[in-house]
Amino acid sequence: MTAPTSPTVNPSLGSPARPASDASEASEAYDAYNAYKARGLKLNMQRGQPSDADFDLSNALLQAVGADDVVAAGGIDIRNYPGGVAGLAEARELFGDYLGLAAANVLVWNNASLELQGHVLTQMLLQGPRNRSPWAAHAPTIVVTTPGYDRHFTLLESLGFRLAMVDMQADGPDVQAIEALVERDPSVRGVLFVPTYSNPGGETISAAKAERLAALTASAADFTIFADDAYRAHHLSDTDRDTPVNFVELVAAAGNPDGAYVFASTSKITFSGAGLGFVGASETNIAHLSSYLFALSIGPNKIEQLRHVKFLSGYPGGIAGLMSAHAALIAPKFAAVEQILSSELGGTGLARWTSPKGGYFVSLDTTRPIADKVVELANGAGVSLTPAGSTFPPGRDETNTNIRLAPTRPELADVELAMRVVAVCIRLASEEYDAAQS
Repeated sequence: MTAPTSPTVNPSLGSPARPASDASEASEAYDAYNAYKARGLKLNMQRGQPSDADFDLSNALLQAVGADDVVAAGGIDIRNYPGGVAGLAEARELFGDYLGLAAANVLVWNNASLELQGHVLTQMLLQGPRNRSPWAAHAPTIVVTTPGYDRHFTLLESLGFRLAMVDMQADGPDVQAIEALVERDPSVRGVLFVPTYSNPGGETISAAKAERLAALTASAADFTIFADDAYRAHHLSDTDRDTPVNFVELVAAAGNPDGAYVFASTSKITFSGAGLGFVGASETNIAHLSSYLFALSIGPNKIEQLRHVKFLSGYPGGIAGLMSAHAALIAPKFAAVEQILSSELGGTGLARWTSPKGGYFVSLDTTRPIADKVVELANGAGVSLTPAGSTFPPGRDETNTNIRLAPTRPELADVELAMRVVAVCIRLASEEYDAAQS
């Protein structure tokens, strides 16, 4: 396993832009675009969803628990109320192993990790971290990385947090910018980002940056790292992969054991709408969160938890084996994105893009401020892309250059076709922009 590295960026992308100055070149892009438009395509590259073939890998999950198999460890009847808010013991152990933590450092809940993030952030606002005052009294700010995950922005803004943006760099968040923010502004209470194969660029935070982030000194003594490790095991290769960091261990080593929460889920491991979310943190934080969730619920779905434990434990190679099977389906789609963008746009200077080693997205930047036009043209040709600006709060990219590509759900042939359309749209939009500037 290799050390964490940045996603590769196509080396030709830094070359100067080539103006589309002659009519024949402009006509070529225009004619190609209209030819695609005439085909009546209906392709979707908008959201990071697994394909049906990915879901099929986990169909045995539906039969993992039968009528005669309803008792979990410790004699817990999964049909009844008792069982504990923190989750079944065997589920906490399984996902503790997944996060590199002891079972006591993990709480397993329902469905998506985004829900757990909402619970933790709401508890911080209303009750505060353990033995500290509620954040809502301080007009709190959370640092986010850009380009980043639109659902993070939506969640934080809906709860009333102010957002401070820092760049996502090749080796993770701009920690120097975070340090400057937290040193001068006590309202900055935390940072929320994706540490492994970030959404949308596929960057993984380096070990050096992670240690620096875990050890930073903030004006707010309760500054907290919220790491949404959604793609921790979502490698595209069994050999060339990034190594996740362990923030729970890092903050403990830095003398601040309660300073991190790490979230993950099975949403892209088994079924997106019928999985489990879980969080790793100090035992103090897990107890604090459990007390809050106990007031909201008798407990999580124990049937779903036992079902996942039995299925994932019994899968050949466990979770790692299942993720290798996913990679066999997904990696060719990422390879197609790279191959077509390189062949269609390489050397033109019209765009640059990431080539991540895992995760669910590719981040593409046009060199001209035309992202919204590219998305508009692509939609007109039947290729649905994530709206321009979505990777920045509040849905506005000031440079108008970033486009998130999601190649995981469509069939491989559809990914190839969609990327050819995107490349044509970038060429056409660039030519139109240059013509308007001349």
